[in-house]
Amino acid sequence: MRPAIRQQMPGFGHAWPPLAIVAALLVFAALEHGLTTAPIPLHGRAYAVDGDTIRLAGQRIRLLGIDAPEREQSCTGATGEVWACGEAARAAMAKLLAGGGVDCAASERDRYGRPLADCRVGGIDLGRSMVASGMAVADGAYLNEEEAARLAKLGIWAGSFTPPAEWRREHGEGMPPAPFGTLLHWLP
Repeated sequence: MRPAIRQQMPGFGHAWPPLAIVAALLVFAALEHGLTTAPIPLHGRAYAVDGDTIRLAGQRIRLLGIDAPEREQSCTGATGEVWACGEAARAAMAKLLAGGGVDCAASERDRYGRPLADCRVGGIDLGRSMVASGMAVADGAYLNEEEAARLAKLGIWAGSFTPPAEWRREHGEGMPPAPFGTLLHWLP
């Protein structure tokens, strides 16, 4: 009988075990960055960062389905006056959060690693409330609420405004962190 010959993967030599470790680490990193589908429940006292982002349990959480004006953003009212709509959106979120503990279900992450979540205070859907009051635009959800706010000329719909995503592009916000932001700035 011939002794068993240990076969190696072609081109890898003895590198297979470290490659398996690297592959496992990549899987864990993907899971950590929100490529899971099981909702992660979060609960506690939250604070308004801006009109579509809250701080809960030590992390920033982005509300799913809405986009609110940035804190530095201004809008134009019905009579042409300029008002701080971004700060007003943050204040509206703060008022909603004052109602008690927040319950969120996060099932994915945005490109910055923040959990994207549906959040409620006392059964009130925060995203739905922000859009219905005219303090945020619908971003894939709450389209009926946006239409009603627009027709009633509530909040940002009372006059004119630059959509938040467009405002971020114009003001250089929303770029990935350096060095990728700098690299992407130079790409066509």
